[in-house]
Amino acid sequence: MTAADRAQRAADADALCAKAYEQSGGPDSGAALVAVGGYGRAELAPYSDLDVVLVSAEGVDVREVAGQVWYPLWDSGAKLDHSVRTLPEMIAAAEADLKVALGLLDVRHLAGDPALTLQLRTTMLGQWRRSARDRLPALHDLVRNRHELVGELAHLSVPDLKEAEGGLRDATVLKALVATWLVDVPHVELERTRVALLDLRDQVQDCAGRATDRIAPEMWEALAERLGAGDARAAQVQVRELGRRMAHLSHLTWRRVDAALARPAAYESARKPGLTPLAPGVALASGEVVLDAKARPGDDPALLLRAAAMAAERDVVLAPATAARLVRECAPLPVPWPDEARQLLVRLLASGRGLLGVWETLEETGALDSFLPEWERVRLLPHASAIHRFTVDRHVVETCVEASALIRDVARPDVLMVAALLHDIGKGGLTSHSVAGEPIAREIAARMGFTPDAVELIARLVRWHLLLAETATTRDPDDPATVEQVASRVGDAEALSLLLALTEADAKATAPKAWSSWRAGLIRDLARRTRTSLDSGTTLPPIVTDEVSVPREVRRRGNVSIETEGAGDGTRVTVIAPDRVGLLADVAAMFAMQRVPVRAARAWAQEQYGVSVWEVGEPDLDPAVLRQRFEAVVDRRVDVARRLTVPSSALDPSVVVRPEASDHATVLEVRAADRPGVLYQVCAALAGLDVAVRSAHVDTLGPQAVDVFYLQEASAGVLSDRRAAEAAHAVRDALTSTAES
Repeated sequence: MTAADRAQRAADADALCAKAYEQSGGPDSGAALVAVGGYGRAELAPYSDLDVVLVSAEGVDVREVAGQVWYPLWDSGAKLDHSVRTLPEMIAAAEADLKVALGLLDVRHLAGDPALTLQLRTTMLGQWRRSARDRLPALHDLVRNRHELVGELAHLSVPDLKEAEGGLRDATVLKALVATWLVDVPHVELERTRVALLDLRDQVQDCAGRATDRIAPEMWEALAERLGAGDARAAQVQVRELGRRMAHLSHLTWRRVDAALARPAAYESARKPGLTPLAPGVALASGEVVLDAKARPGDDPALLLRAAAMAAERDVVLAPATAARLVRECAPLPVPWPDEARQLLVRLLASGRGLLGVWETLEETGALDSFLPEWERVRLLPHASAIHRFTVDRHVVETCVEASALIRDVARPDVLMVAALLHDIGKGGLTSHSVAGEPIAREIAARMGFTPDAVELIARLVRWHLLLAETATTRDPDDPATVEQVASRVGDAEALSLLLALTEADAKATAPKAWSSWRAGLIRDLARRTRTSLDSGTTLPPIVTDEVSVPREVRRRGNVSIETEGAGDGTRVTVIAPDRVGLLADVAAMFAMQRVPVRAARAWAQEQYGVSVWEVGEPDLDPAVLRQRFEAVVDRRVDVARRLTVPSSALDPSVVVRPEASDHATVLEVRAADRPGVLYQVCAALAGLDVAVRSAHVDTLGPQAVDVFYLQEASAGVLSDRRAAEAAHAVRDALTSTAES
């Protein structure tokens, strides 16, 4: 079936309706027979109804004409959905009912007075555009409710080509959104996908021999032959691909609608949208992440991941044109990846619900192939188990979303997020997917630049990601052999905590029943028993005792020394100054004021000097500029707290005192969202209590900063329990309150 067949069906129906109107003696002026809805778009399927309205000008009586029109159409065997209304009644109905308004956007003249039809169409479009800002939120609610009720075309076991998310109803809504003049859509892609869905519906109805929009399981073989697909599996992939593409266009357009509605109407008349810088080469414009004028994709292999991470973390659109340009022009990532690229991928994966829309864009533009070609293994792959709500690829993304809420519970959030991404990468073959996935995950993790121990940890998590769930529900937890088996395969307490988080995320992404309170209780009990048999103590880094040469300017004049050297795609900055309470806070403020991302830092006291070495994610830093910033902070010529706006995080920070970790200092472990200014907030809170930082380890693992501080009283000595609690509360309060700009 083709568009030509649909056009012929519409032409035949048009001739039938025109003849019926002519034979009824309907007037040539003041009344018209019009087609609406799918018939108005001339998109009749083999068994479609004819949606027609006999409309008249106010004061023109067409009640007798109506009966004369309908009877010949019924006698012809056509299925008719008809009504009789005056023009004012049509306008009132459209104002009162969104569905009526949508249908009348596709009014098409059949017979009678063409001027009346033109007046109706013009009035409907004008009314729709004038009221769009007020009506679109209600339309969005209708769309969301339909999606929740019917499900997604890409994942339904019995796909509904019309009502499901990604179906023909969404295509009609997109055309209505374009008609508002508030937003635009990729027209070529929309029309190509819409026509393909119409062709598919024609085939389904012809195959079924009746009016239906649903593909029953027994229809796939016959449909595969009609579509020219190799088999039923290939036919399913073809159908689900169309649904996913239309759903992506729908998500993208609704994001643009939300952004347009959030802006004042006067903004729409602006000639050029403003750009808000987000990261090197990346900016925000009209609610979408784009490239700025300084972006050089050919020289910046991490630019694609940087743009994607910025969009996902802010839950905004990654402009498809930007993603497509980056696919064409971005330099390939070297192997192994630079640290920045790996960090950006982890931040992208840990961005929460914002990941879904951005990942869709990366898929639709082919961007995933540039950094994760193995994704094609699981793309649109159905699960063998009926309990799964989604295809394998979407399940994996949902697992990442669920895992992002658990990163405060693990020491290696970067390992957790990449393991979540790769846990089902082995599916699609005859070998058990966890066995097949282990070497694939090991190869990918090594390519991403993880250290050998982290590579092995990721591979182990992929290999045993079903271990806790299967063991907890099939083995006796009181049998020592059960715990021994789990402990021998997991290896250590760190891997166990990661495996527990991955198990929870995987189950929640599967279906609500997969993480019921009963199953969760069994799994957590098994993990608790296993942890008891392992070394469950948290391993913390030791006090830094490195020795460096203190420059003469620091020894003689008490000045600060700031030295920089290149370090891959960033800079290593060494700061040495006479030690004092608050020194680390001032250095952290220096970097925060420059918006320089801190990847790692080590700080310690050496004699009477404070030494800190910082690994930051910006190359070619000028030490003279840093010194100026530092002196401005020290002299209090800038109010750092007021100048810095630290965005709030969806996850609360974790601030824990580790009394068992050291006999010489009080150890404070802090985990919080990695944002400019966070480290300053921690150090400033400690300085405000006159607490000295004897040693510090600062590490950024994806979206999370994991910082360990060895604290002492300014007069030396371990903090008392009361003072330690005060320090923890002060840091927690500083991180949970949003600074004002």
